[in-house]
Amino acid sequence: MSLLTRFRTLSRDKADTLLLVVAALLVIAPHFGHLPWWTSAAIGVTLLWRVMLTLRGRRQPPVWLLLPIALLAMAGVWYSYRTLLGRDPGVAMLALLLAFKLLEMHARRDLYVVLFLSFFLMLTSFFYSQSIATGLAMVATIVVLLTAQITFQYTGTVPPLGRRLRTAGRLFLLAAPLAAVLFVVFPRIQGPLWGMPGDARAGRTGMSDTMAPGTLSNLALSEDVAFRVRFDGTPPAQARLYWRGVVLSHYDGRTWARIGGRVRNPAADALTLRVAGAPAGHEITLEATEARWLFTLELTPPNLAVPGERVAVSDELESYALRPLHRRVRYRADAYAEYTIQSDLDPARTGRWLQLPAGFNPRARALGAQWREQAGTDDGKVIEAALTMFRRQGYAYTLEPPLLGREAVDDFLFASRQGFCEHYAGAFVFLMRAAGMPARVVTGYQGGELNPVDGYLTVRQSDAHAWAEVWLPTRGWVRVDPTAAVAPERVSQGISRALPQPAPFGLSGLTALQNDRNSWLSRLRFQANAVNNAWNQWVLDYNPDRQRNFLGELSALFGSWQTLAGLLGLCVLAWLWRRVRGRRGTDPVQRMWRRFLAQLAPHGIHAAPDEGPHSLAQKVQALSLPEDKKAAMAEFLELYGALRYRALDDDQRTRSARRLATLLSLSR
Repeated sequence: MSLLTRFRTLSRDKADTLLLVVAALLVIAPHFGHLPWWTSAAIGVTLLWRVMLTLRGRRQPPVWLLLPIALLAMAGVWYSYRTLLGRDPGVAMLALLLAFKLLEMHARRDLYVVLFLSFFLMLTSFFYSQSIATGLAMVATIVVLLTAQITFQYTGTVPPLGRRLRTAGRLFLLAAPLAAVLFVVFPRIQGPLWGMPGDARAGRTGMSDTMAPGTLSNLALSEDVAFRVRFDGTPPAQARLYWRGVVLSHYDGRTWARIGGRVRNPAADALTLRVAGAPAGHEITLEATEARWLFTLELTPPNLAVPGERVAVSDELESYALRPLHRRVRYRADAYAEYTIQSDLDPARTGRWLQLPAGFNPRARALGAQWREQAGTDDGKVIEAALTMFRRQGYAYTLEPPLLGREAVDDFLFASRQGFCEHYAGAFVFLMRAAGMPARVVTGYQGGELNPVDGYLTVRQSDAHAWAEVWLPTRGWVRVDPTAAVAPERVSQGISRALPQPAPFGLSGLTALQNDRNSWLSRLRFQANAVNNAWNQWVLDYNPDRQRNFLGELSALFGSWQTLAGLLGLCVLAWLWRRVRGRRGTDPVQRMWRRFLAQLAPHGIHAAPDEGPHSLAQKVQALSLPEDKKAAMAEFLELYGALRYRALDDDQRTRSARRLATLLSLSR
């Protein structure tokens, strides 16, 4: 006997209870991934216990047994989180209470407690994910919960499960337009709706304010999106896409760290900046991180404005928010290809960019001093000497370089000669400082992938990159990318094509897709990315500013917001008038009769104007239909005849009309 057949043979109480258990499981299942293992196990055992009691027709456990179990579970939540307050312990307790409530249902009221608790717990799924997949899963869960709620409303024969699911789906679709209108016009709050102080912020990977061997190579294994960019016109060439983030100027022999100070006035002498040419206007949508960095295309003047955030700039031209970015932010910028930074900087103020730790890397120090002696005052020759060494002396670009010892720069330059961008940038800056030239490391991202579907450039964590800046008299700070001397394709084509094959898992698949952008798999990937980006831009990022802009555009289209509101009001009134007019003067029983006749028409039965229910009942019995459907039709005709031709009081007519509606549904 199939599972569906066995389900159909269950009594109504058992079938309704199992449907409620399934709905509760759909609500709790998304939380299994972040709940403690014992919590998920306890919930699974509890639900299985409830199913076995239902199938075997056993009594529910007594309160004296459930109460200690519930208290023990709450103690377990406190032991796991060391608190009962906050997002994670709160969700764990709600999930446990929902499971335990299924074992303690004695009245109709308890059924609705379970349903409403399920609706509430379902919303907490958005604390952890607001993706399209999560939204679709929640829609399916709502339909099942509505089906369970509808099921409890029937007092007589219950329609088949498929019909109840369709009814619940129609109810959801009826409510969806109103929900969409409320989403668009209801006043928005700044920040994520689902954010909570403290523990609601899951740890996220991203750019750090320090750099050591392996820091960026670990990021390069991640395909997570760092930010997306939409240019006003044609995007710049791949080799120009340097996204400036953190500047690292202090070196302790192992780790590079930032020392930049905040500049309250961007126009101060510390940030003397000159730009030329036409700017590349663009909008950046930065994903949420635990950091504060605002990445900018080189070179963007330090005048960023981020809605809802206070922005500062350091004297090393780093842009950052004054608090960690726990939400996705969007900001506009203009980048210039031609620029000079601090060209008139007093050489006496460059000491911090000449700092080297004492007692580290003597061979690199000697090499830098040798280049200076050979080049004299020509800084360009020193830079070219370093790049020529990287280009011609067998250096390799790899994600898996050998481990380095205490003399990290010496080991890399003269022994392993294998490294990632942080190795080349750090060693280059060390050599420049050894030659007496102010230099610093800049970390950020390089490149990005243009989606031909929506025109957005996607920059991923795997695009993390490090390069160098060298200060030259009269020219100021000049970008030098030593990685480009070893692997020029890293800058011109991206990391996935610069690494030796086979590339690490994840990047190898990305490489294959990028090599064949016209394949059906690549097109599907671009479509999926575009849909996900649209979801982020228009649903998750529908903030007060975007709402004002959208409603302002609608107002401009219709003349004013009053005109728009009037048109919407007229549409609603017209719809209501049509519904009322369609129902006015029509007996509900007669409407059901006409619908019943419409159901008989596909079976070849067409009632004459003078034909009554008794004559039609004889025709129905001759049909080759399931017995339960013919019985519902026969009962419908008999009850209709009673309503039309017998004297019934108001209470009898009300009950009969309700039963008639149920029979009409069963006879489909």
